[in-house]
Amino acid sequence: MHDQEGAPQTPSVSEYRLPKNVTPNRYELRLEPDLKSFTFVGSETVEVTVNQPTREIVLNSLELEINSASAERAGKLLSAAVEMEPARERAHLRFDDELGVGAWALKIVFRGVLNDKLHGFYRSEYTDSAGKSHTVASTQFESTDARRAFPCWDEPELKASFSVTLIIDEKLAAVSNGGIKSERKISGGKKEVVFTETIRMSTYLVAFIVGEFEATAPVDAGTSLRIVHVPGKAELTGWARQIGVFSLKYFADYYGIKYPGDKLDLIAIPDFASGAMENLGAITFRETALLADEKTASRAELERVADVVSHENAHMWFGDLVTMRWWNGIWLNEAFATFMEMLAVDAWKPEWKRWDSFSVSRAAAMAVDGLRSTRSIEFPVLSPEECRAMFDILTYEKGAAVLRMLEQYLSPEIFRDGIRRYLKKHQFANTETGDLWDALESASAQPVRKMMDSWIFQPGFPIVEAALASGGSSLRISQRRFYYLNEQSDQVWHVPVMIRARAGGKEVARKVLLTDRETAIDLGGKIEWALLNEGGHGFYRVHYAPELLAGLTRNLAALRPIERFSLVSDTWAATVAGLGPLAEFIRMARLFTGETDLNVWRALLGAFNYLDMIASDSDRPVLAAAVREIAGPAANRLGWEARTGESELERQLRGVIIAALGTVGDDPEVQRRAAATYAQFEDNPARADRDLAPALVAILAHAGDAKRYDEFLRKFKSARTPQEEQRYLFSLTGFRDSALLSKTMAMTLDGQVRTQNAPYLMHSLLLNTTSRYDAWDFLRRNWEEMAKKYPDNALPRMCEAIVALIDREDEVKTFFTTHRVRLGAKIIDQHLERLRVAVEFRAREGASLSSTLKR
Repeated sequence: MHDQEGAPQTPSVSEYRLPKNVTPNRYELRLEPDLKSFTFVGSETVEVTVNQPTREIVLNSLELEINSASAERAGKLLSAAVEMEPARERAHLRFDDELGVGAWALKIVFRGVLNDKLHGFYRSEYTDSAGKSHTVASTQFESTDARRAFPCWDEPELKASFSVTLIIDEKLAAVSNGGIKSERKISGGKKEVVFTETIRMSTYLVAFIVGEFEATAPVDAGTSLRIVHVPGKAELTGWARQIGVFSLKYFADYYGIKYPGDKLDLIAIPDFASGAMENLGAITFRETALLADEKTASRAELERVADVVSHENAHMWFGDLVTMRWWNGIWLNEAFATFMEMLAVDAWKPEWKRWDSFSVSRAAAMAVDGLRSTRSIEFPVLSPEECRAMFDILTYEKGAAVLRMLEQYLSPEIFRDGIRRYLKKHQFANTETGDLWDALESASAQPVRKMMDSWIFQPGFPIVEAALASGGSSLRISQRRFYYLNEQSDQVWHVPVMIRARAGGKEVARKVLLTDRETAIDLGGKIEWALLNEGGHGFYRVHYAPELLAGLTRNLAALRPIERFSLVSDTWAATVAGLGPLAEFIRMARLFTGETDLNVWRALLGAFNYLDMIASDSDRPVLAAAVREIAGPAANRLGWEARTGESELERQLRGVIIAALGTVGDDPEVQRRAAATYAQFEDNPARADRDLAPALVAILAHAGDAKRYDEFLRKFKSARTPQEEQRYLFSLTGFRDSALLSKTMAMTLDGQVRTQNAPYLMHSLLLNTTSRYDAWDFLRRNWEEMAKKYPDNALPRMCEAIVALIDREDEVKTFFTTHRVRLGAKIIDQHLERLRVAVEFRAREGASLSSTLKR
């Protein structure tokens, strides 16, 4: 339940929301971080409005020591007694005299610690190429961690402007939201850096970064744009600069509003818990999401940089200029930025077919949303922990998928017109979901709110079942909620069903908004084949009756790649849910040996990887043979060397197919050829195929020995680029020797791996069928240390891999009953349910797996 303006607050809400008797207008912040003692001192003058006479000001503060506080107006100075309330992350400033209604200046002096938890105002360390260690200070405030850096009204609705001054060592550089207004040397080898004042914005968007940073020359992106990085990495900035300039200009045009800041810095931070953070004018990134060598990074790695840069740039308007009122509306920020990132990257690189590959992300969201433990996109949020746990696949990918579905239903032009109205009306302010629907209804004259409320405010999604009716000239379609486990629900959605079919000897198209449980659609003649969810944009699964499925599989060439992807993905989901036998899926998979689309192969190979997870040791050779049978023809067509005129996606597909054959396909000839090709690339790096290289590393790890492990460990430690570092680091989880994998486990805690990466290394070890149970035992033994060292948001993501612990389900459930994570308890419940789904799937299909694969 969100807090309506003027409505009385329930005790559960007011427990976490600040009183509105005093509200901020402007912060003047002065901070002095000490990168040797890992501390900082600060002072602030906050221009506030007292809305009701009061003797107490309540604001957020956590892990800070407040030395003094006073309020001043017209020469009258009132000192405050300070009482900290850590449990509610608040400070109470109590005055002997009453503060009258109107403007006051609140002055606070405080100090804090530069923590190592990658939130608030924190420290990050890195080692340069000469082996020397360096420390930087950076910030990460979303969702509720600005209060760890300065006392503030740390709620998105309580916007203010910010004037930041940093006192730093004269040899260091500083970056904040605004451009540098002035810089002067002061005593003690220090300098004072004053930044220009920001627009009115939420506290979670404030940023300050201090360290030995360098910046590229500014380029024109409609504003001045730079890439900021630690020394020695300037050569890795070109790719991000290209997409940074393109996307910022693209968004200014799409939104019809110029960029709201006075400059934009994209900053690579050595230690960063998330992928990136949309601080206005000072976007922070982990290095893998910003820095890349476009000559050696794979297409997939370059796409990640393009995606993340575009996503964060989109936020400058949708999130920063216009912000959700409270954290239950975070999907407005993140889903829209995800949607816009796709639009921008698709416009920049149309040959990448970014909306086609987004279907993989849509399917991943459905894998969670098919659980009874899912949640609605917009979900009641009260506590800071609940705020911090909202950054999940449902907020991002499901939210973006339903926006894409709506855009395609209304038309891209009408949708954009509605977005422009929304941003223009609410700039510098805060909104709720209904405000977006109002703008889109105004632009489209369609009942958008009624349609979209069924997608935003209720959990799950429908499976649309299709069968022939009326002697084969009509379709009978019905909807019910899709569950992986056997559940019943009376939910219905407003489902935009886009139909393409061949009926009566010609192709026909229909657009139907299915609002009831069932309906019939006359296609005007005998139906040869019929496809529901044309274009693959709908956030629903389709389950075809046998005669319709047979018609589609006989006419695969009539389907676009994204539609073939949906057919494979929907059929596999139905198989895992027990709606059809595995044998039916395997029969269909064998029809795809001639498939040429990357995403369709990702769906097919994802299913075989899942089977590998539930297979017994005796099943694996049979499974490997099936993979070789189905993927082998594609590998033979593609060969091992890139060809003139080949698309980037074809080059990537070659790597994906060869990697599958050399790992889950366990093909000794592919493994031998991979070793030889890798050696050639090492001897002559200029000839290395950037899209084949990751596959070779994965194969050599899978088939590797101790000598290869030591080689890849050295490669990780001496990597030239962030992508190379990640490639070799995660290869250390792909070996099949238990002793070697135990070494990798130790690295997750012994300091060899950054805490931003260690949880994901553990995730990969839990998925490796050789190490999964050893990794689980290691996790249980070291849980307290992991919870202390790892970023809070990473623990639930690490635990996603418990889906592989099929033989230990009861033990896993018991463990998480007594070891609840501070953030993401609902996400852990989803992981446990996915484990149950895998256990039930194995119970149905495991005993006959080998015979099913041989048919």
